[in-house]
Amino acid sequence: MVTIIASTNRPGSLTLQLAKYYQKQLAAKGLDCNLLSLAQLPPNLIETDLYGKRSEAFNEIQQIITATEKFLFIIPEYNGSFPGILKVFVDACSFPESFYDKKAALVGLSSGKYGNIRGIDHFTGVCHYLNLHVMPLKLHIASIRKEMDAGGNLTQEDTLRYTTEQMDKFIMF
Repeated sequence: MVTIIASTNRPGSLTLQLAKYYQKQLAAKGLDCNLLSLAQLPPNLIETDLYGKRSEAFNEIQQIITATEKFLFIIPEYNGSFPGILKVFVDACSFPESFYDKKAALVGLSSGKYGNIRGIDHFTGVCHYLNLHVMPLKLHIASIRKEMDAGGNLTQEDTLRYTTEQMDKFIMF
Protein backbone atom coordinates (compact mmCIF):
# COMPACT_ATOMS: atom_id res chain seq x y z
CA MET A 1 0.00 0.00 0.00
CA VAL A 2 1.13 3.54 -0.82
CA THR A 3 -0.10 6.57 1.13
CA ILE A 4 0.31 10.23 0.28
CA ILE A 5 0.26 12.43 3.38
CA ALA A 6 -0.80 16.07 3.07
CA SER A 7 1.24 17.19 6.07
CA THR A 8 -0.86 20.03 7.44
CA ASN A 9 -4.23 20.34 9.11
CA ARG A 10 -4.95 23.72 7.53
CA PRO A 11 -8.40 23.66 5.87
CA GLY A 12 -8.35 24.19 2.10
CA SER A 13 -4.56 24.08 1.90
CA LEU A 14 -2.42 24.15 -1.23
CA THR A 15 -0.65 21.18 0.35
CA LEU A 16 -3.79 19.10 -0.05
CA GLN A 17 -4.21 20.35 -3.62
CA LEU A 18 -0.63 19.29 -4.43
CA ALA A 19 -1.19 15.92 -2.76
CA LYS A 20 -4.28 15.37 -4.91
CA TYR A 21 -2.26 16.34 -7.98
CA TYR A 22 0.38 13.72 -7.10
CA GLN A 23 -2.34 11.13 -6.48
CA LYS A 24 -3.91 11.80 -9.88
CA GLN A 25 -0.59 11.72 -11.72
CA LEU A 26 0.57 8.54 -9.99
CA ALA A 27 -2.76 6.87 -10.80
CA ALA A 28 -2.22 7.75 -14.47
CA LYS A 29 1.13 5.95 -14.18
CA GLY A 30 -0.60 2.87 -12.72
CA LEU A 31 0.12 3.43 -9.00
CA ASP A 32 -2.98 3.56 -6.79
CA CYS A 33 -2.36 5.68 -3.69
CA ASN A 34 -4.34 6.44 -0.55
CA LEU A 35 -4.51 10.07 0.49
CA LEU A 36 -4.38 11.09 4.13
CA SER A 37 -4.73 14.74 5.01
CA LEU A 38 -3.65 15.64 8.53
CA ALA A 39 -6.87 17.68 8.61
CA GLN A 40 -8.51 14.25 9.13
CA LEU A 41 -6.78 13.78 12.50
CA PRO A 42 -8.98 13.77 15.60
CA PRO A 43 -9.23 17.35 16.90
CA ASN A 44 -8.17 16.30 20.39
CA LEU A 45 -5.24 14.13 19.20
CA ILE A 46 -2.84 15.53 21.82
CA GLU A 47 -5.16 14.47 24.62
CA THR A 48 -6.35 11.15 23.21
CA ASP A 49 -3.51 9.52 21.25
CA LEU A 50 -0.13 10.29 22.76
CA TYR A 51 1.82 8.44 25.43
CA GLY A 52 0.39 4.99 24.86
CA LYS A 53 -3.26 5.98 24.53
CA ARG A 54 -5.32 5.18 21.44
CA SER A 55 -8.71 6.57 20.44
CA GLU A 56 -11.05 4.75 18.07
CA ALA A 57 -10.84 7.70 15.64
CA PHE A 58 -7.04 7.48 15.43
CA ASN A 59 -7.05 3.69 15.39
CA GLU A 60 -8.49 3.77 11.86
CA ILE A 61 -5.64 6.05 10.75
CA GLN A 62 -3.11 3.86 12.53
CA GLN A 63 -4.34 0.83 10.58
CA ILE A 64 -3.72 2.68 7.30
CA ILE A 65 -0.23 3.72 8.39
CA THR A 66 0.67 0.22 9.56
CA ALA A 67 -0.45 -1.27 6.23
CA THR A 68 1.48 1.32 4.18
CA GLU A 69 4.83 0.28 2.69
CA LYS A 70 5.67 3.55 0.91
CA PHE A 71 4.81 7.10 1.90
CA LEU A 72 4.86 10.33 -0.06
CA PHE A 73 4.94 13.30 2.31
CA ILE A 74 3.84 16.68 0.89
CA ILE A 75 5.21 19.13 3.47
CA PRO A 76 4.55 22.88 3.59
CA GLU A 77 6.94 25.32 5.21
CA TYR A 78 5.88 26.50 8.65
CA ASN A 79 8.26 28.95 10.31
CA GLY A 80 11.34 27.63 8.51
CA SER A 81 10.55 23.96 9.12
CA PHE A 82 7.68 21.48 8.87
CA PRO A 83 4.28 21.79 10.58
CA GLY A 84 4.06 20.84 14.25
CA ILE A 85 1.00 18.71 13.49
CA LEU A 86 3.24 16.46 11.37
CA LYS A 87 5.50 15.82 14.35
CA VAL A 88 2.51 15.22 16.64
CA PHE A 89 1.14 12.78 14.04
CA VAL A 90 4.44 10.87 13.87
CA ASP A 91 4.61 10.81 17.68
CA ALA A 92 1.05 9.46 17.91
CA CYS A 93 1.77 6.60 15.47
CA SER A 94 2.84 3.27 16.93
CA PHE A 95 6.52 2.44 16.86
CA PRO A 96 8.07 0.51 15.17
CA GLU A 97 5.30 -0.83 12.91
CA SER A 98 4.30 2.56 11.50
CA PHE A 99 7.50 3.60 9.74
CA TYR A 100 10.39 1.25 10.56
CA ASP A 101 12.11 -0.14 7.42
CA LYS A 102 9.54 1.43 5.12
CA LYS A 103 10.16 3.95 2.32
CA ALA A 104 9.32 7.62 1.81
CA ALA A 105 9.61 10.37 -0.76
CA LEU A 106 9.49 14.01 0.32
CA VAL A 107 8.12 17.10 -1.41
CA GLY A 108 8.46 20.54 0.15
CA LEU A 109 6.41 23.55 -0.81
CA SER A 110 6.26 27.14 0.24
CA SER A 111 4.76 30.44 -0.77
CA GLY A 112 8.28 31.88 -0.57
CA LYS A 113 11.29 31.24 -2.75
CA TYR A 114 12.96 28.23 -1.13
CA GLY A 115 10.34 25.48 -1.26
CA ASN A 116 10.79 24.39 2.36
CA ILE A 117 14.41 23.27 2.01
CA ARG A 118 15.03 23.47 5.76
CA GLY A 119 11.79 21.73 6.69
CA ILE A 120 12.54 18.83 4.35
CA ASP A 121 16.02 18.53 5.87
CA HIS A 122 14.55 18.61 9.38
CA PHE A 123 11.95 15.97 8.52
CA THR A 124 14.62 13.82 6.84
CA GLY A 125 16.36 13.69 10.23
CA VAL A 126 13.13 12.50 11.87
CA CYS A 127 12.72 9.86 9.15
CA HIS A 128 16.27 8.60 9.68
CA TYR A 129 15.66 8.30 13.41
CA LEU A 130 12.55 6.20 12.68
CA ASN A 131 14.54 4.07 10.19
CA LEU A 132 12.22 5.29 7.44
CA HIS A 133 14.25 5.14 4.22
CA VAL A 134 14.07 8.42 2.30
CA MET A 135 14.35 8.50 -1.46
CA PRO A 136 17.33 10.69 -2.43
CA LEU A 137 15.40 12.87 -4.90
CA LYS A 138 13.56 15.40 -2.74
CA LEU A 139 11.67 18.24 -4.38
CA HIS A 140 11.28 21.82 -3.20
CA ILE A 141 8.47 23.72 -4.91
CA ALA A 142 8.76 27.43 -4.23
CA SER A 143 6.14 30.10 -4.88
CA ILE A 144 3.44 27.45 -4.94
CA ARG A 145 0.70 29.99 -5.72
CA LYS A 146 2.45 30.73 -9.04
CA GLU A 147 2.99 27.02 -9.77
CA MET A 148 -0.62 25.81 -9.64
CA ASP A 149 -3.62 26.78 -11.70
CA ALA A 150 -7.19 27.11 -10.40
CA GLY A 151 -7.79 23.39 -11.09
CA GLY A 152 -4.94 22.30 -8.82
CA ASN A 153 -2.56 21.39 -11.65
CA LEU A 154 1.10 22.30 -11.82
CA THR A 155 1.83 24.54 -14.79
CA GLN A 156 5.54 25.41 -14.87
CA GLU A 157 7.55 23.32 -17.33
CA ASP A 158 10.57 22.73 -15.09
CA THR A 159 8.41 21.78 -12.11
CA LEU A 160 6.44 19.36 -14.27
CA ARG A 161 9.69 17.78 -15.44
CA TYR A 162 11.04 17.38 -11.88
CA THR A 163 7.80 16.08 -10.40
CA THR A 164 7.48 13.56 -13.23
CA GLU A 165 11.04 12.39 -12.60
CA GLN A 166 10.36 12.07 -8.88
CA MET A 167 7.14 10.12 -9.45
CA ASP A 168 8.87 7.72 -11.84
CA LYS A 169 11.66 7.13 -9.31
CA PHE A 170 9.11 6.75 -6.48
CA ILE A 171 7.30 4.03 -8.40
CA MET A 172 10.61 2.15 -8.81
CA PHE A 173 11.80 2.87 -5.21
